[in-house]
Amino acid sequence: MANFGTIATLSSAGRNVLLARWQFWVTTVIAVVVAVVAGYDMMLFGQNRNTQVELGRRTQYIQQSAQLEVLYRELVKTLADLSARTQDSGLSSLLASQGITFNTSPATAAARPPVPATDAAKEAKP
Repeated sequence: MANFGTIATLSSAGRNVLLARWQFWVTTVIAVVVAVVAGYDMMLFGQNRNTQVELGRRTQYIQQSAQLEVLYRELVKTLADLSARTQDSGLSSLLASQGITFNTSPATAAARPPVPATDAAKEAKP
């Protein structure tokens, strides 16, 4: 005769162990919850990896921008000097449209001696 109160039969060391209907459903629900949590964990892992890649790209951009800042400053300084030297109003207005202003008096530049790069680095450190 079949016992309708049991769902599965397990064999353990030669003896039969029967699961009651409620035990079967509890273990099934736990297994489904574990599978859902594992799937969610895999999804979060993928999103985390994508976020790390994007963060790496942004970090690289910031580092490269910092390296190019010196070049940009020299370029703007050269353009401002050229504009002041040649009295080029078009170049002056271009620099002004970008928010770059400069003083055309040569006395200010001559009064302050240039600082060598090694001294500037020492002065920048606290």
